[in-house]
Amino acid sequence: MTERLETKAAISVNDDGEISGIAWVFDAADRMGDRILKGAFKAAPKSLPILWMHDHRNPIGVWDEIRETERGLEVKGRLLVKDVESAREARALIRSGAARGLSVGFYKKKFSRRRGGGRDIAELDLSEISVVSVPAHPEAQILSVKHLKGNDMDDETIDAPETPEHKDYSSEIAELKSLLESTTKSFTDLKADHQKLATKLNRPNVVTKTADPGEEKAATERKAFTDYLMRGMQAETKSLIASSDPNGGYLVPEQETSEFIRNLVEFSPMHSIASVRSTSAPSVIYPKRTGITNAVWHGEQDDRTGSQPAFGQHQIDVKQISTYVEISKQLLEDAATVEAEVRLALAEDFGQKESLAFVSGTGGAQPKGFLNDAGISHTLNGHASNLSADALITLMYALPAAYRSRGSWVMNGNTLAVVRKLKDGQNNYLWQPAYAAGQPETILGRPVVEFVDMPDVEADALPIFFGDWQGAYRIIDRTNMSVLVDPYTKATSGLTVYHATRRVGGGLMKAEALRSLKMATS
Repeated sequence: MTERLETKAAISVNDDGEISGIAWVFDAADRMGDRILKGAFKAAPKSLPILWMHDHRNPIGVWDEIRETERGLEVKGRLLVKDVESAREARALIRSGAARGLSVGFYKKKFSRRRGGGRDIAELDLSEISVVSVPAHPEAQILSVKHLKGNDMDDETIDAPETPEHKDYSSEIAELKSLLESTTKSFTDLKADHQKLATKLNRPNVVTKTADPGEEKAATERKAFTDYLMRGMQAETKSLIASSDPNGGYLVPEQETSEFIRNLVEFSPMHSIASVRSTSAPSVIYPKRTGITNAVWHGEQDDRTGSQPAFGQHQIDVKQISTYVEISKQLLEDAATVEAEVRLALAEDFGQKESLAFVSGTGGAQPKGFLNDAGISHTLNGHASNLSADALITLMYALPAAYRSRGSWVMNGNTLAVVRKLKDGQNNYLWQPAYAAGQPETILGRPVVEFVDMPDVEADALPIFFGDWQGAYRIIDRTNMSVLVDPYTKATSGLTVYHATRRVGGGLMKAEALRSLKMATS
């Protein structure tokens, strides 16, 4: 079972301007009724990134000191106001009072339920601490922010509000308990009625012991066949194949394990960085402005010149991908998990083909990938096989600032291995590791996402893209993968057919939001 990341508000922040405070108070519950107990943060890391609103792509600083005290979790850190624009924005929001709280992200490890709702969390893995506008913890407020004015350091102290009084919820809890008891009784009565109905339906098909084994066997098969007619594939059918191989039966294996051996399927995570929309139509048309007005300078008495912006349309068509799989009914009956494996294999296949199309699709019957869009500008690397650190810097700053501030790098693992070795003029690596588990790696301060479908570094290739993927590429979901099970068409051959279909489209919305690195021809 996959554990999900939880976020809880806490009380602290310091600016570098320095930011400091208390990230969690032990003696008070949050708005959900949860309490983190003393000792839960004992394994907290010594340093974590300061995130803005839990956005892992937008770190604004670093927590340099994280320690558990008698009162709670105290933190001290630095907002990178000199280097990161969003850090300066966060500082302004903190000063104005629009963002005055902290929120901690963690994975719970040990906890117990509290009477009346909520949990007591005794052990957790701390993942990150964010600056937020509305914390979940009522006492999670920023204590102080230090900021620079010229060459002087000024302190601005933010007074934390008084701790709100905790409301007595005893009457509401009593009403909920009464409702729960009533619902439980209704469910018990419904279950008893269902059991009576099931017993009544099974009565005509009762198989009794007889002296003749052959007659008993025939009666068992008649019962199984009757159940099949009444309930279809949900009925138990093992009695219908209890015959010998020479008489048309099947050799049942002595043991069928539930463990499947499968290869790892890799595909590019395009859904995680692109903009995704749903539709009920076969295509989506977006109005597009292709030009601006044409204002001109003129004298006081000169005539004005009229102009108007130019508009166009951008259309993304929904494409279809499908296949079918034939599985023997014997295998379906003898291996309990084979149907789940079939669906998993289909999902992996569709995901792989779909992601490949978003990267390098040629259009026509499939979505058009960004690699094949001629409208995306490129920066020349200057060499056919050796990546240039200067070229990456040039590429990044050739993109307009509006897109650059939201940009992410995209490349495959082979290219990423080369980039990790590149250094700037001060002998610093361009690539930087993540601050904590689950955080993205960065190149020149921006996240990097690994795409297995991107080309390698070679002559005349486009191995690296950078830009604002949310604004640049749009994915249109028409229908999720649907699987139609057909046990009838090839029943005479002992096969069940699984027909799988998925309808999805994709295309570039703004070519100017992306830029690529082009290797030289050999």
